[in-house]
Amino acid sequence: MSNKAKKTNIVNIRVTSEEKLNWELKAHAEGLKTSQLARYLLNKYSTGYAGEGQSRQEFNRQVARIGNNLNQIARWANTYKDAASAAQVIGSLTRIESALLQLEGRGQEAGGRRKFV
Repeated sequence: MSNKAKKTNIVNIRVTSEEKLNWELKAHAEGLKTSQLARYLLNKYSTGYAGEGQSRQEFNRQVARIGNNLNQIARWANTYKDAASAAQVIGSLTRIESALLQLEGRGQEAGGRRKFV
């Protein structure tokens, strides 16, 4: 007796000829049929944090804000190299690192999987 469940349902999706060829090439490169690759990728897809009220969009916004702060610090340090105090830059980077670790901890506490998209 086989452990595989019988697949009786069909999902249709409209794609361009280019997309279809691209998907077929990717599946072939992995030694799979296109349907097997699609099934694998969709089954492993994570929508964000299971059981937590924070949406993936809000999480992405927070990470984007932190990234924006990091870019501003890097721009300032590159523009004012002579005036840049190492202590100021390190302090700012430490705060950014703490914010990222705090966000990461929220995802782990909720038992959900993180997906940065």
